[in-house]
Amino acid sequence: QVLESGGGLVQAGGSLRLSCLASGRISSLYVMGWFRQAPGKEREFVAGITGRGGSTLYADSVKGRFTISRDSAKNTVFLQMNNLTPEDTAVYYCAADKRRVPTSRSRDYDYWGQGTQVTVSS
Repeated sequence: QVLESGGGLVQAGGSLRLSCLASGRISSLYVMGWFRQAPGKEREFVAGITGRGGSTLYADSVKGRFTISRDSAKNTVFLQMNNLTPEDTAVYYCAADKRRVPTSRSRDYDYWGQGTQVTVSS
């Protein structure tokens, strides 16, 4: 099971921190990823992190603004989002997979959360 939290409404230029708690059969060694889907658009990759947090992957659109991290002891992944713009408005989904390296393809992830809404006002 994967459960996101931390979404909300923020003004442009502001920050939010999303959390994703994994439980059940999802090991702390699983790759975790964040995706987002804006209204009328396809789901897109945001960031991914390896099981031990040693390697990360980011979409070009968020590099330098978003940071993914994890607390393996708590089996929780975070997405720190800074300098938000209205274009970041979307439902953000956390995903997990037993592979060792994060990918940007949503079909590579087996476990998904319900999503959390992030709205950035101009």
